[in-house]
Amino acid sequence: MLGPGNRCSESQFSVDPLSRNDTLAFWITAPGRGELRREAVPAPSDGEASVQALYSGVSRGTESLVFGGHVPPSEYERMRAPFQTGQFPAPVKYGYANVGQVLEGPSQWVGKIVFCLYPHQQRYIVPCDALYLLPELVPPSRAVLAANLETALNGVWDSGAGPGDRVSVVGGGSVGCLAAWLLGRMPGCEVELVDINAQRASIAQALGVKFTLPARARAEADVVLHASGSADGLAVALRIAGFEATVVELSWYGDRPVTVALGESFHSRRLVLRSSQVGAVAEARRARWSHRRRMETALSLLTDPALDALINSEGCLEALPQTLQQLSRRPGDVIMHRVKYD
Repeated sequence: MLGPGNRCSESQFSVDPLSRNDTLAFWITAPGRGELRREAVPAPSDGEASVQALYSGVSRGTESLVFGGHVPPSEYERMRAPFQTGQFPAPVKYGYANVGQVLEGPSQWVGKIVFCLYPHQQRYIVPCDALYLLPELVPPSRAVLAANLETALNGVWDSGAGPGDRVSVVGGGSVGCLAAWLLGRMPGCEVELVDINAQRASIAQALGVKFTLPARARAEADVVLHASGSADGLAVALRIAGFEATVVELSWYGDRPVTVALGESFHSRRLVLRSSQVGAVAEARRARWSHRRRMETALSLLTDPALDALINSEGCLEALPQTLQQLSRRPGDVIMHRVKYD
């Protein structure tokens, strides 16, 4: 169920009417503060398309860190989104999960529903080669999960998990849930989603995997994926890994220091702690897979209606400054927040 507290009406948030060549975009203006800004939208040039946004998704973990100004200076360039404007920490226009309809451009694109790694903005111009056509069986409202599913897919590849493995996923956010869903479709794979929030049990059930709280997490896992974004979650991941198991770190902590328990039995159990990041295709696929092929695959996998359970908050663009403040401070039960455009 979508969180009603994140919906908005015209009476709540009023914006002066836009001209045909104007649009509204969400900007982070300072750490912890955001606003909507008017921007001019030019006509598309050859090889470009004009896109009207239908939905965009807030990748809560990463975008909360960006919103709070927690990108370390060493990562300013590596953390740039494909169509980011401005510089970290602020002002910056950031985001990468936009679904829209092509209004103008080459005839083969006009009218098509597309996904683009674009920030939260009503209308925008991009090169056509930056667009991904939505498969017919994938509704636009669900396609906001594509970027997070691409991250989860890459993490599963990095883990080396295979049929019959006992796999634990620690952290029931969007990436963790999507990774668990992918792994749960491997033949014979026993998947357990671990989270401190007992409300995730119903989500796990919808995704077809088991659920447990950290204190009851199954030990001796063949593979563990960690996506909780917390040091406590990482400690659980290391604790439940079996002998010579791989723990894949999918969390990104920004500038926050993290304590890792590399004493105790870490060495005697010969554990492998491996990072995974979507900026590069997983090593096991890199020789043959491009970023485009990986994203197209992620989009093609979004046909399962069970994934709608992960989008449990929705609001309009005008409410996004307040919504991101709330999500960065008290996310509550929100897994994925979806922005709906008029």
